[in-house]
Amino acid sequence: MNPEIRLNNQDIPLALYIHIPWCVQKCPYCDFNSHGIKQGQSQQDLPEQEYVMHLLQDLEQDIARYLANNAETRPLSSIFIGGGTPSLFSGDAMKNLLQGVQQRIAFSDDIEITLEANPGTVEAERFKAYVEAGVNRISIGVQSFDNQKLSRLGRIHDSHEACNAAHIAHSVGLNSFNIDIMHGLPDQSVEDALKDLKQAIALNPPHLSWYQLTIEPNTLFHSRPPTLPEDEILWDIQEQGDALLQEAGYVQYEISAYSQTGQQCRHNLNYWRFGDYLGIGCGAHGKLTLNDGRIIRSAKTKHPKGYMDLTRDKLFQESVVEQDDLGFEYFMNRFRLLEACPKAELLQRTGLSPEIEEIKSRLNSALQKGLIVETESHWQVSELGKRYLNELLTLFLE
Repeated sequence: MNPEIRLNNQDIPLALYIHIPWCVQKCPYCDFNSHGIKQGQSQQDLPEQEYVMHLLQDLEQDIARYLANNAETRPLSSIFIGGGTPSLFSGDAMKNLLQGVQQRIAFSDDIEITLEANPGTVEAERFKAYVEAGVNRISIGVQSFDNQKLSRLGRIHDSHEACNAAHIAHSVGLNSFNIDIMHGLPDQSVEDALKDLKQAIALNPPHLSWYQLTIEPNTLFHSRPPTLPEDEILWDIQEQGDALLQEAGYVQYEISAYSQTGQQCRHNLNYWRFGDYLGIGCGAHGKLTLNDGRIIRSAKTKHPKGYMDLTRDKLFQESVVEQDDLGFEYFMNRFRLLEACPKAELLQRTGLSPEIEEIKSRLNSALQKGLIVETESHWQVSELGKRYLNELLTLFLE
């Protein structure tokens, strides 16, 4: 960061991520911090109220540590409740949680509050209870409409339940909802992938997350790899699927996110634009710009028992983002978005000037390779850069 630059965190949007770690069973591809319900337990055995109490204590600690005297002047623009499967929690638990959050930190007038839901845990009355609790956006983890593929992925729902969840989401008064779909599934053909996508489009969700299955370390698929489609098939799926989505009126605004007009996910936009966010709950991560201009990242204890047993001073880890890492962290996030990136934003969010030699040389390299285009005021990922995003991001690691 330039010594003369002091970041003004009042100009940086603030969001909140809440992690609820439990799920019915762990999926073989999942590397998220999730914990299957123990054998012999049911959904009703989850420690809802106890966990909500710890979440609110966690939030109080973060507010005291990071927001100090400006909690009221930095209202939350969005909340995302992820997991795990947050829809395992009751409407009452969500109501207590969101009311407790609002008692501790201000909400913007048009706050977006998203809850992740598994179709296998969805019913109309539960969705209505979430809306009454304050949730105005649902993200439904469908992944596929092919029952055989769902079984291979370890999902607990079937195609009928997936469609039903979307119909319920349309009916309960949400501002928006998202359907998550994966492609590049084990033994999946181009036709199979496009059939899934066509079914998702037919349900008319305002937002679609459409992304390729990847094999991550510490997953069952990593230790017992399935047969995945070859690169040529994956590219055909991506190319033909993108054309289908465009034809249906969806606009790609991020590498794996498409939306109808005005229905982009505000919470995810804040991540990619290098905004600030608190993270509460097991394994939750946060990124905050402090009053003194430093940028820190935090991570909470991962295991539910440890999270609820540990004293507050042992609950988290924290590190300052070093100046040498800021450029990569900013562009790694920003270049996931297909919108133009204002040059002024780099200075506003990081304190770095585009004229710093380390930044300038990497941007020039990206320009020479045709991975980005440049105007007097903006950079933007090119069509080539969209296809070779990893190569573009790697430039900022060198």
